[in-house]
Amino acid sequence: MSAAFTPAPVKATIDKALLEKLDVRVGTIVSVTEVANSDKLVALGVDLGDRVRTILAGLKKERANPAELVGKQALFVVNLEARKMAGLMSEGMLFDIGYEDGILPALAVPERPVPNGSRAS
Repeated sequence: MSAAFTPAPVKATIDKALLEKLDVRVGTIVSVTEVANSDKLVALGVDLGDRVRTILAGLKKERANPAELVGKQALFVVNLEARKMAGLMSEGMLFDIGYEDGILPALAVPERPVPNGSRAS
């Protein structure tokens, strides 16, 4: 880690009820597919226990080989409204640590394997 990193200021305080509206779950990335006509997006097939969802993420420029993520568990927001991006529907959002701070992103992952669909709180 770089000693020169300065964390961003903490955002404004929110009520716990607002946080409880987010549905964050553990899922296993089962596939990574290039998204045509996009220089940053890949389509992740994510097993969330009850089904596999397609979640688009801007990983092409962050990782030399995004396919290396297949088999890894990560955290996903699963109750966002589906959104069309580059002609495909994304059914959630990947938690990626560091992008907003301009550092090489890393996945937010559980410390040990847990069942797909497990909730974060």
